[in-house]
Amino acid sequence: MTPPARAIVIDKPGEHRLVTGPRPEPGPGEARIAVHAAGICRSDREVYDGTRLPEYVRYPVTPGHEWSGTVDAVGEGVAPTLVGRKTVGEGIRTCLACDRCREGQTSLCESAYDETGFTRPGAFADFVLAPARLLHLLPDGVDLRAAALLEPAAVSAAAVLAGEPRLGDRIAVVGAGTLGLLAVQLLAAYSPAELLVVDPRVSRAEQSLTLGAGQIRTPEESRAERGRFDLVVETAGGPGTARDACLLARRGGRVVLTGMFEPGAEGIDPVHLSVSQLTVRSVFGAPSSAWAFAVRALAAGLLDPAPLITHELPLTGFDEAIALVGGGEPAVGKVLLTP
Repeated sequence: MTPPARAIVIDKPGEHRLVTGPRPEPGPGEARIAVHAAGICRSDREVYDGTRLPEYVRYPVTPGHEWSGTVDAVGEGVAPTLVGRKTVGEGIRTCLACDRCREGQTSLCESAYDETGFTRPGAFADFVLAPARLLHLLPDGVDLRAAALLEPAAVSAAAVLAGEPRLGDRIAVVGAGTLGLLAVQLLAAYSPAELLVVDPRVSRAEQSLTLGAGQIRTPEESRAERGRFDLVVETAGGPGTARDACLLARRGGRVVLTGMFEPGAEGIDPVHLSVSQLTVRSVFGAPSSAWAFAVRALAAGLLDPAPLITHELPLTGFDEAIALVGGGEPAVGKVLLTP
């Protein structure tokens, strides 16, 4: 007899339950993945707290958009050879028909928002369904714990690709959270002349020194470094970090904004932007090309997300896991649920 499948369901903000039921069956074009690990991020906390914009969540919902696992079954029209393969998958259900998708900018898809873990059942469960076209298969020897961080790694990869790093660049990363530390590893592969990390949390910044950074500064200390960097990748989404990132860049430099800013954040001085002739890009999510880049970096050994993981809990530990993510403790890095 097939054992029942479990899943965390958030019925409405602040209320969740662990449910059991039959395994979800993959429909045409879908694959069913046995979840190995699923990461919890600030977006999941927003879903739990009810602070996510209504158009970007649909209750009741099983969260979990950062995951890794093994293909367990496939639906009609999907190659049966996928069964047994290790995989990760993109969450946003892109249309592949709009102008942006056809340009390859799938993170700018013009269709209605639809994403695993927010409007579709996610991976805080024993099994998750996903369109087979959105899967990124992994080498057999890959650590699935580490691979669970490939979703944020894809966002960091999108930022790196947008910044167009060059050999010998002076590079600064603002923020030593998950996105920042993953970006450090990817940027280190470009052999920068300098790789500086800026974060007020000294312990988090110090971890970057083991991942490829050469120097760390607090935001106050970084003022002495303003105007020096060819490329600045902002990952913190703090009230003043967009402004600070632009001030760190040299004249003619490049800035990529990746953090999730909240209303009221300080804007970029248009006079400084114009006079300094900065190129400023922003990143929200990750196109398929950035996912492929992150997967290749992991397979090649240029990216290792495992050191960022500090906590692993079972599905029954969801209460503790979500509290850790919202607690603000510097010692808490990436939290995983492991069904």
